[in-house]
Amino acid sequence: MQTNPIYFTRTRIAPTPSGYLHLGNALSFALTAALARKSGAKILLRIDDLDQQRVNLNYLQDIFDTLRFLNIPWDEGPRDLNDYNAGWSQLHRMELYKEALEQLADQREIFACQCSRAQLQDGIYPGSCRNRSIPLDTPDIAWRLYTDEKELVIKALNKGIIKARLADNLKDFVVKKKDDFPSYQLASLIDDLHFGVDLVVRGKDLYPSTIAQHYLAEVLQQDSFKDITFHHHPLLMAGGDKKLSKSAGATSIKYLRDEGKSAGDVYGEIGRMLGIEGLQNFEHFVNLV
Repeated sequence: MQTNPIYFTRTRIAPTPSGYLHLGNALSFALTAALARKSGAKILLRIDDLDQQRVNLNYLQDIFDTLRFLNIPWDEGPRDLNDYNAGWSQLHRMELYKEALEQLADQREIFACQCSRAQLQDGIYPGSCRNRSIPLDTPDIAWRLYTDEKELVIKALNKGIIKARLADNLKDFVVKKKDDFPSYQLASLIDDLHFGVDLVVRGKDLYPSTIAQHYLAEVLQQDSFKDITFHHHPLLMAGGDKKLSKSAGATSIKYLRDEGKSAGDVYGEIGRMLGIEGLQNFEHFVNLV
């Protein structure tokens, strides 16, 4: 992928510590860092750890080990577990998320929902609680955002301005979960604004989330979110049309490292899956973008 000489201030690598990182994560991180190198952007390491039930110290350590093993640099964010715990966990930014949620409540943009995932219809929320006027302080409820068919404007790398609407499975999407933690959509949006990110690189599977976050930014009157440029890259597939997952151990970087594979072997496997010959290290990756 050859990009025009565009300059950015800051991008981010944002893994979740819910499993060992795999080849698809490595592709996304390497592409992010390569685009940062070409555009002059600083790289922030932001660990998305609000799903506290799935956070694991081994998975956290794997983030640092994988980035260093693959020689993927970062300029800002935690350098190790102690640094992460001291000031970089998302738990340290709970007040920011709370302020955004309170703004949504004050604006009456949300409603309380008692539905379980089992009550969704093929992953689509049927609107069961939309008009029930359940008090927002009811125990064991989620907060959902009232949504409509409005058209959103997104800045896409090498594509300019594109227009999109929410996917069906993100209509009336959750902004606060039943465990009282903010949803991924809200926390990711607030973090990108807080850190001044102006380039987001993520897989194509997260394109619907990009649209949802633009929708939420508009409701919160955060117009600067429209200035962020997004790039959604192809996914590495584990045969057929099945994307890689953190449960697929054989594609995890840790597994490959434990099997004696080098960083060059890992980059070579990524290249093979992408149909690119001669990919051996991060510097080769930089030359591709």
